[in-house]
Amino acid sequence: MSTVATAPTVTFADTLRAEWVKFRSLRSTWSTLACLFLVGLGITALAMSSAGTDYANATAAERAAWDPTNLSLTTYIVAQLIIGVLGILIVTSEYATGLMQTSLMATPRRHRLLAAKVVVAAAVAVAAGQVLMLTSFLLGQAVLSAQDVPSATLRDPGVLSAIGGGGLYLTAIALLAAGLGTIIRATAGALATLVSIVFLVPALAGLFPSWLQGLVDVWPTQGAAAVFATVPDPDYPHPWLNLGGMCLGVAAVLVAAFVVFSRRDV
Repeated sequence: MSTVATAPTVTFADTLRAEWVKFRSLRSTWSTLACLFLVGLGITALAMSSAGTDYANATAAERAAWDPTNLSLTTYIVAQLIIGVLGILIVTSEYATGLMQTSLMATPRRHRLLAAKVVVAAAVAVAAGQVLMLTSFLLGQAVLSAQDVPSATLRDPGVLSAIGGGGLYLTAIALLAAGLGTIIRATAGALATLVSIVFLVPALAGLFPSWLQGLVDVWPTQGAAAVFATVPDPDYPHPWLNLGGMCLGVAAVLVAAFVVFSRRDV
């Protein structure tokens, strides 16, 4: 009497483990992470190098608004693009190599496969983003102290909130990039779209009509970036609400990515 062998059930944990193996086996991901820290910390050191002169030439109002924490975290402007590349590659690298079809054969439930990619992207971005924000802060404050200008410590009000918020901001950008990579399926196209979102739209924000101001309040590099500051910005008095609004926008992009990924051919 013959028996029919049944295929082993692929659980979400199995899919997640497979995605992690694929992530750490790609040379491009480690190169991108190395670039994130080298460029990020390099920008922090360069940006802080002239802080002594800037403070000496500052007016009384400018000194009152001096925010050493925000100054040391401005590296996020470039870091968001690099960590976005990482989020894009987690998805588009398989389209470029033709391995997406193989992945779907191993995991026929498409939403499970994409969910695993999103979880890996979020986990890596949280860890890398928080470490970068902390090290940028410590480096920046050390440079400020060496120039004998006001600096901050981790115990100062709002510092830990700015560092933690910075890590969450970068994580949201990575997830936005993963969603764009899923929808567009091409690294170059997704990266061009991300650059437009984080750089081009903010540059043109002053041209927007007043009824679009609410969108500017939650846009990357605009209102959502107010979370990096410890001195209140009158233009964005609720930075965490702004960041939350940006995260809702990212969630909407991810929902669209799941719908598109589930319905179209590879």
